[in-house]
Amino acid sequence: MENYPAPARALVAELAEKAAADPSRAIAYQGAPGANSHLAALGYAPDWVPLPCFAFEDAIDAVRGGIAARAIIPIENSLHGRVADMHFLLPESGLHIIDEYFLRIRHCLMAVDDGPVKSAISHPQALGQCRHYLRERGIQPVAYADTAGAAALVAESRKPGEGAVAPYLAAELYGLKMVAENIEDSDDNMTRFLVLSREPQMPQADDAPVMTTFLFEVKNVPAALYKAMGGFATNGVNMTKLESYQRGASFAATEFFCDIEGMPGDPAVDRALAELEFHSKWVRMLGSYRQARPRT
Repeated sequence: MENYPAPARALVAELAEKAAADPSRAIAYQGAPGANSHLAALGYAPDWVPLPCFAFEDAIDAVRGGIAARAIIPIENSLHGRVADMHFLLPESGLHIIDEYFLRIRHCLMAVDDGPVKSAISHPQALGQCRHYLRERGIQPVAYADTAGAAALVAESRKPGEGAVAPYLAAELYGLKMVAENIEDSDDNMTRFLVLSREPQMPQADDAPVMTTFLFEVKNVPAALYKAMGGFATNGVNMTKLESYQRGASFAATEFFCDIEGMPGDPAVDRALAELEFHSKWVRMLGSYRQARPRT
């Protein structure tokens, strides 16, 4: 976190000290204090201590090393699709998905005073999502690595006319004035987070809808994917996500990230997974968990 401005570093140190005092109630996230992932951690586990980490790998390592009991990691956004590298980091982490959380993304313009804002610092995605608002007001966008980090930078530099686009929590943490709220161009901006733990936690068998997430690689033969997917159709198992990605430089083997409704132990799911395994080189389960939002 040494790359962050001083106000953010001070908060990181304070939160890290609190997390160290009770790791069993610490939840790690990637980003500076005040980031959207910080809001997700507070929304998902309001009684826990959020632990900011510089990179996704750091948040995962915090759980693996016992520094935190959970990590909350963004996996996909409704506007920008999947979060880069997460499909590689999840299976390599050795952690288990035990829950999911959805966060409505809202952008705010904040500054050190009430004067006119001439430039706005933020992550390029956040700036892009507020493009119309900034352009209509003649505000110059300035790219930065992190939304909350940009707010901390504005609080540290205290330059007249300089603002930041960040979540509302960043304004509270860094003592900035709120210039405008909900300045995003689209009101349909949602991020899905996954909650990770060292140990799996299978949902209780009741009427609550359950998701299961897994990875697989089909055999390199004609129609392998078609045959592998057939078991889900014939057994009435709803597949809500199927994404392909390449690992390595050969471009010969395609791996898939998949979400289905149901979990192992359900007869229909077990039959579908058995057929998938027959047509695949390998299948790796990442976790089963309750749906945070219905998929219908």
